Amino acid sequence: MPRLCQTDGLTEDQIEILKAVRQFVDEKIIPVATELEHKDEYPTEIVEGLKELGIFGLMIPEEYDGLGESLLTYALCVEEIARGWMSVSGVINTHFIVAYMLMQHGTEAQKQKYLPKMATGEVRGAFSMSEPGLGSDVSAITTKAVKDGDDYLINGQKMWLTNGGSSTLIAVLTKTDEGAESVYRNMTTFLVEKEPGFGETAPGLTIPGKIDKMGYKGVDTTEAIFENHRVSADQVLGGEPGQGFYQMMDGVEVGRVNVAARACGIANRAFELGIAYSQQRETFGKPIAEHQAILFRLAEMATKVETAHTMMVKAARMKDSGQRMDVEAGMAKMLASEYCNEVVEASFRIHGGYGYSKEYEIERLYREAAFMLIGEGTSDIQKMIIGRSLLKDYKLR
Repeated sequence: MPRLCQTDGLTEDQIEILKAVRQFVDEKIIPVATELEHKDEYPTEIVEGLKELGIFGLMIPEEYDGLGESLLTYALCVEEIARGWMSVSGVINTHFIVAYMLMQHGTEAQKQKYLPKMATGEVRGAFSMSEPGLGSDVSAITTKAVKDGDDYLINGQKMWLTNGGSSTLIAVLTKTDEGAESVYRNMTTFLVEKEPGFGETAPGLTIPGKIDKMGYKGVDTTEAIFENHRVSADQVLGGEPGQGFYQMMDGVEVGRVNVAARACGIANRAFELGIAYSQQRETFGKPIAEHQAILFRLAEMATKVETAHTMMVKAARMKDSGQRMDVEAGMAKMLASEYCNEVVEASFRIHGGYGYSKEYEIERLYREAAFMLIGEGTSDIQKMIIGRSLLKDYKLR
């Protein structure tokens, strides 16, 4: 096993799961990832293989036919998958957030209805909070759900849905009129069912098509347009309107651990590529790894990979133990994404001109790393969350 990104204190089950995932990544993902990414082709065979491994139900409790594993196990699996191809980890992550929100906030009827099918991947989840006119400012949400008898009618436009086309269940955050003074108490999460694909995937719900992106290829990222989409009140997550903001933020918090894990996986792969290439490429009669400039760069890369991994593991373990970890999740996400970009750029430089060629894997990682700075909140947003919490903890008496 490689020296970096090792985790102490794992159970035998966790070790076996990670071993199986790493083998799958090495044999089934890495050999085809760059080709599929350049074609922007959905990784159908890879996703089917992950279903067979049980990854879609990794954290879903055994009573709902899942494996009942911890957030730590899940995050370490995501790290391995992102090491192979970050887009595949995105397919899993959005599904996982919806399942997590159901586990934590759903009614028993909602859990029974969706979780067993989510565990097998038969029902695939998507998570919808952002809109064209807002990113991190969730209070500016405009998509609205209005009561109509026993149902609601949803109108509005959502943006940046990972799995928007392939999903069959979307957790959608909307405005509702609950009469609360706080805008955050006037938001509700709906569980919206749809058919997979593009076009009108349910009455009053249109998925226009894939958004063309610089990286994060293969996975379908879409808009969602709601025009008098009718949904039953039974589809309000948790059964009570007005709880949507807090449900979504709970999902985003574990999502930040996931993005940190993805960034760790990309950085680890970039280091692997860089240290391998530096031993093959020769200048001035010796491998470039023997030049002090490259040696120092490798040392810095490895240290950043290890530091980010350690922060991610700490945040996941805190969540598993029931502790509040908004600060730790923010720190892990911020540090891992920033270090990921630095490590990938360093590996890119080690590759020299070849790093700019699409024939080399580092070119793909270079584009994928940029997304880590944005997903689940930018570094600036993480700093605001961290800073405000620290001011509370260290307030002068």
